[in-house]
Amino acid sequence: MTAASYIDPLNGRLYPLSQPRWCSDDRTPLLVTPGSGISREDIVRGTRSLWRYRAALPGDIADPITMGEGCTPLVQRRWGDLRPFFKLEWFNPTSSFKDRGTSVMLSFLRQLGIEAVLEDSSGNGGSSVAGFGAAGGINVKILAPSYTSPAKIAQVVSYGAEVQLVDGPREESEAEAIRQSERVFYASHNWQPLFLEGTKSFAYEIWEDLDFKAPDNIIMPAGAGSSVLGCAFGFRELLKAGQITKLPRLFVAQPLNCSPIDASFTAGVDTPVPRDVHRTIAEGTAITRPLRLREIIGALRESGGGTIALSEDEIAAALRRLARNGIFAEPTCATAAGAIDKLFNSGTITDRETTVVIITGTGLKAASAVAEFTR
Repeated sequence: MTAASYIDPLNGRLYPLSQPRWCSDDRTPLLVTPGSGISREDIVRGTRSLWRYRAALPGDIADPITMGEGCTPLVQRRWGDLRPFFKLEWFNPTSSFKDRGTSVMLSFLRQLGIEAVLEDSSGNGGSSVAGFGAAGGINVKILAPSYTSPAKIAQVVSYGAEVQLVDGPREESEAEAIRQSERVFYASHNWQPLFLEGTKSFAYEIWEDLDFKAPDNIIMPAGAGSSVLGCAFGFRELLKAGQITKLPRLFVAQPLNCSPIDASFTAGVDTPVPRDVHRTIAEGTAITRPLRLREIIGALRESGGGTIALSEDEIAAALRRLARNGIFAEPTCATAAGAIDKLFNSGTITDRETTVVIITGTGLKAASAVAEFTR
């Protein structure tokens, strides 16, 4: 089997994984060359974390930074005429799905000798890098937008990370992090491609949850799209390995107030399409220019899936409905729940299909906002 490498999807240029980097020499986003997939016999049954699928990961990590990330509950709830499954990602150590990517990314970087990292984040990504950095003995600095939820900032600070608040839109935090990357390694959950190798565990875990079958549909919120690409990469590998017979359809849910993926997909292109941007309660997906837009659109088309954009009222209604079903989610992932009815009412999904909805984080991180919207 050919050794894994970083690859520039624009020109196919390869870079060795042994060289710590977060982008190509042309300052463009990289990926990791596709894996060959694994079978159920390759699962490390005695390991209760995403590292049970370590055979699907590139390279060999002798001492991973792990706190039991992954292996989150998949619970079924009645939702009108449907019975979708909800993947509850707040059961991860720092209470969001970001721990999947962070565990793999920081484990690789630490093995290469990286002792300090820089990250920009509007909340969950920063909390995750700060938490796993603390667990792995890595110094962490987080640059966050000044409007970030105080509860999320408090979590980052509690892990001992340095925090710098940046005025302006979300993109300004990234720009400042890139400026500072000359001094500290930029371990961005949006840029560093090994993060996507961690989110790939979504596919393997859902496959195992469903008795080694792929669901018909997966609905998820998306900003930068790491959960979308993780699912796409993992299920492609399972299909290549002959473990499933078809790809699940992937559906992205976004707030209409900030919905660049929906704008491009609806227009039938994989390049940016102008659409007005406004503040949204789904702050975790408020990314106006996703780095890997082309790859995200390609994954949606390949799977036969699509996109849904929701108004602020629709997101708030979905948040309330989740809570009434015992699921206390943050507003960002309520978009995925709100998309269920839209997809069902249009006939896109049916009650005869298996549908998984990814709930990316806990409402406890935005408790005051959730309380306001669920009254």
